[in-house]
Amino acid sequence: MTDFNCSAWRRTAAALSLALPALALPLAAWANCSRDIHVPVSQIGASVVGSGVTVSGIYPEILRSLGAKMGCNFVFSVVPRARLEALYETGKADILIPASSTPRRDQHGLFIPLLGNRPLLISLQGAREPVNSMQELIERRELRVALVRGYDYGHPYQALAKELSSQGRLFYEVDALSIARLMQSGFIDATIMNPTILSGAVQNDARVLGLADRLRLEALPELPWGLSGAYISRKSLNANDQAVLRELLEKAARSGAIMESFQRSHRAELLSSSIRPR
Repeated sequence: MTDFNCSAWRRTAAALSLALPALALPLAAWANCSRDIHVPVSQIGASVVGSGVTVSGIYPEILRSLGAKMGCNFVFSVVPRARLEALYETGKADILIPASSTPRRDQHGLFIPLLGNRPLLISLQGAREPVNSMQELIERRELRVALVRGYDYGHPYQALAKELSSQGRLFYEVDALSIARLMQSGFIDATIMNPTILSGAVQNDARVLGLADRLRLEALPELPWGLSGAYISRKSLNANDQAVLRELLEKAARSGAIMESFQRSHRAELLSSSIRPR
């Protein structure tokens, strides 16, 4: 066999070794990404864990694993959530992950659903009367609320935030851990987010040790089950890269790997109220 043929065989064998785990994928997914994919992230419980230049967690690990098979290299950086939203809207973030689907985000990218998701009203266990709706929360002026700046669960969530702010009862923080510390100290009474975010944020911080076991979770009808996933930027990526990343994320959703990672990271009773397959 000539050197040329040997080289060709090696290339063919290498290509097959990459293709075999994903034979069911459409041909569009067999192309490589044309460049590094920039993914700024913010710390979100066990979903995204950032420490200095090291980024890990459920979503970065899924992206790295599938990216290695599909010829995509992801470059992660850690930024505050509000900054992350601005980077996405200005085309400086190729992927926004994780994110709920909202009309504002739809203007800038393509949404790929990965999981079912429901934000809840979260407080600490106690004797107070239940809160059954956003209107009740608005009327309960003794309850102070903190939210993560940059989180968005749609129009009812934003309308509630505006009303609470006008009453002087709303505080914004940069991340879930900061909110957990305010809750532990008694400075605030409640927050709204997916409880896996808050639970994951406090797992390894001695200042809020045991808080995850004391959470009180209340569903608000104005915040029903929705979808959480990733946005692929239409501003920063060419059509080929958008297609490759769409196939990669849809493969992640079909595989069940994300749900399995959540099940390894969180208690079953926490997941049953807030996370489910898409």
